[in-house]
Amino acid sequence: MSMPTLTAERTAHAVRLDSVTKTYGNVTALSGVSHDFPRGGFTAIMGPSGSGKSTFLHCASGLDQPSKGSVRIGGVDLGGLSEAKRTRLRRERIGFVFQSFNLIPSMDVEQNIVLPLQLAGTAPDPGWLAEVVRRVGLQDRLAHRPSELSGGQQQRAAVARALITRPEVVFADEPTGALDPRTARDVLRLLREAVDQTGQTVVLVTHDPMAAAWADSVVFLSGGRIVDELVAPSPTTVMTRWETL
Repeated sequence: MSMPTLTAERTAHAVRLDSVTKTYGNVTALSGVSHDFPRGGFTAIMGPSGSGKSTFLHCASGLDQPSKGSVRIGGVDLGGLSEAKRTRLRRERIGFVFQSFNLIPSMDVEQNIVLPLQLAGTAPDPGWLAEVVRRVGLQDRLAHRPSELSGGQQQRAAVARALITRPEVVFADEPTGALDPRTARDVLRLLREAVDQTGQTVVLVTHDPMAAAWADSVVFLSGGRIVDELVAPSPTTVMTRWETL
């Protein structure tokens, strides 16, 4: 018997952090962070090394739990869920894209893309699978293994895997960090299209002002706190603010 789906509230925000603090021993990685991510928006997270970017993403996505405060995904308080239910929520309603691709070497591209559905015991929708594959431009690579692909093709497969479940939120952690500028632009375009064409929410952690400029807004972290937010960013305005952190 399949488990019931965790129903989403139709809130204006896709993700809400309220006074989130995260400590590791005597180290405070996040300190009282509050932020709402609008549904159907594209937000970039920037900050210097050690500013708390990765911890922010891990707490916001349910990969880690705050020491204090709360995180809600579509109205569901992650702190009130068991580990099994948090895992199921991530599988059903969140997509992830990482710098290291995280593809399964023994599986071909199509198998990697539909893996989240298989783990959920759900058959892929052929029409949506074809659409996602078309978007990422891998129609002629579905039978290839990851080792037979370029880095850019592997990252496009990872984006397709993140989109296949039609997630409410896609969390992308430095997805262009290992790519050349042209390939990075292709990946960022795919994330932008996920927002503009299908209304998904994207949260992008990046150190690259050019990447951040694809977002609707940029949130700047320093010392585990949000210190500024830049709306309608450009590479120049992002770099100017970055240099003052």
